[in-house]
Amino acid sequence: MIDYKKELNPEQLDVVLHGDGPALVLAGAGSGKTRVVTYRVAYLLEQGVKPEEILLLTFTNKAANEMLSRVRSIVGTGDSRLGVWGGTFHAIGNRVLRSYADRLGFGRDFTILDNEDSRDLVKLCLKEALTDVESKRFPSAATIFDVISFARSARVPIEESLDRKYPRFLQFSGEIESIAAAYARRKRMANAMDFDDLLAFWLELLQTDAAVSDRLCSLFRYVLVDEYQDTNPLQAAITDHLASKHGNLLVVGDDAQSIYSFRAAAVENILTFPKRFPKAKIFKLETNYRSSPEILKLANAIISGNREQFKKNLRPVRPADVKPVVVAFSTAGEEAEHVARRILSLRQDGLALNDMAVLFRATHITQPLEMELMRRDIPYEYRGGMKFFERAHIKDILAFLRIRENPKDAMAWMRVLSLQEGIGEATAGKLLDRVRGISDAQKVLELDPVQILGTKAFRGWNTFLASYRPLTGMDLPAPMIRTLVEGPYKDHLIREHQDAESRIQDLEQFAIFAEGYKKLGDFLSEVALKDDYGAKRSAGATEDRERLILSTIHQSKGLEWDAVFVIHMVEGVFPNKRAAVEENGIEEERRLFYVAATRARRSLNLSYPTTAGYDILSIQNPSQFLDELNPKLIEARRPTAHGDEPVIELDRLGERSVGNHQYLRDVNEL
Repeated sequence: MIDYKKELNPEQLDVVLHGDGPALVLAGAGSGKTRVVTYRVAYLLEQGVKPEEILLLTFTNKAANEMLSRVRSIVGTGDSRLGVWGGTFHAIGNRVLRSYADRLGFGRDFTILDNEDSRDLVKLCLKEALTDVESKRFPSAATIFDVISFARSARVPIEESLDRKYPRFLQFSGEIESIAAAYARRKRMANAMDFDDLLAFWLELLQTDAAVSDRLCSLFRYVLVDEYQDTNPLQAAITDHLASKHGNLLVVGDDAQSIYSFRAAAVENILTFPKRFPKAKIFKLETNYRSSPEILKLANAIISGNREQFKKNLRPVRPADVKPVVVAFSTAGEEAEHVARRILSLRQDGLALNDMAVLFRATHITQPLEMELMRRDIPYEYRGGMKFFERAHIKDILAFLRIRENPKDAMAWMRVLSLQEGIGEATAGKLLDRVRGISDAQKVLELDPVQILGTKAFRGWNTFLASYRPLTGMDLPAPMIRTLVEGPYKDHLIREHQDAESRIQDLEQFAIFAEGYKKLGDFLSEVALKDDYGAKRSAGATEDRERLILSTIHQSKGLEWDAVFVIHMVEGVFPNKRAAVEENGIEEERRLFYVAATRARRSLNLSYPTTAGYDILSIQNPSQFLDELNPKLIEARRPTAHGDEPVIELDRLGERSVGNHQYLRDVNEL
């Protein structure tokens, strides 16, 4: 017999022993929710529930495997199969449909399309639906697939999906609906399903086939869902239906960590659970094993600003430590220099690099920090995206600049030509033969390749010239970058990429970086020397795998570090500028701040630059989330040449200052 009282705290024990019926477990950050779920499954097995009568739904295969492995360890079975239905929503959906797909008109041997396959199929439908698929205004196949996928996951019409994701393409809602219908027909003809189908058809079976519904609802006596705050409407409908017979639905999650609405996750699923199940028991896990008391006080204060939430108060187990620190800087460069210096100081004090993380709301603001880390030879791992100089759009712009500097650069030519509609590899090779030997950037404009180009390829060449021609009259790299971004390349980004706005912001940061250079050649050389970065080993690193973590806040969820730095906390970045116009947008951004704060075990450092770019007159306001902080919960500091020092705390916060501190208010009023 398992000694549950010994293994679990009272909050966790209550869930494990009394989680029958509909049950909502509100698991605060660092409260041991995985332990609760695994011990609950073990308890059910110990009480004689058959393994096949338990359904455990997770969001990643890794989480499912870890949980089932823990259950096996707890119950002491050597049987690797265990017998519990455990896995991701998609994995269980696939398993169900392998038995019942024929009831929906599919063969049971259907193929599963990955996202690349799906985009390729949408692209085929797009070509068939439009006579001019190269329209600069019409969205790409990747964007259309994203719209279709979001609509199905959120259970909303295509038009609403467009309005929420890509309002600039709303005028094409009719055409996109037709493409979506053609996409669905082609999948059925090919006996293929995409990932969304695995859930949508599973729900369709439950709702339309009484025999299948009764069989599945009877089979699963107990349904458990991990990370319930991340479920979309489709997933919530499935779990609600599966629990309709036995009523044993235990969902574990934290509404305060619901941050994935862009993936169709709906915080309403967890917030409305007691309304959908009026007899539901509500458990709260509020004992936090991760963070210091000072960090938890701040985290509790952060989330208290949200109106739509279940009130929780995280309680610490760890001993007292230092207060969270807030520092304002004149520029992003100063902020980056300070963070890098502080990281080296902590490393010298014995804290490993991989026990530290720098978190950020948007990837486009990391360039100054990455440059500073490179200068100081601090190895880092980038999560939630690619390192700045490895990003495709940065390399695209560099290719144009390399041709401007050296028209003989064959690799740059191949990259630039591949971006142009109608120019394939063979045509690019012919054009490359024509430009060989040209050493003057102006001479490129005098080429007349009409004899070797078809109609589409010639149109692509003219598009290239429209981008390249203005560069020949410029000398400075920064205006060149901005000119390229405002030209045809911007149309390419909008048409081909769902995150076009983020890429454009990246390129503006690239232009800001370039403002420090007066010669294009010097700028290109400096950037090129960064290419082999990462192969070096820091003098301070004891092992090759020891690296500082740079991560988006979204990507950091579920992780923890001793020291956490949250950078560039300015209005328009964090909270994101779109949040102000989206329904409940600010509340989700505040939840994101809460997630960032609760990643830290001992040290939490918040910072922001007061000016944008190289223009000291471009004043940036601190994030409204910093303005909301209780001055008693933080230590505001001013940067110095060798670190930072405390400033005198005032009684209350300034109107637009990160702190209640005259120094910071004075900086903003310059």
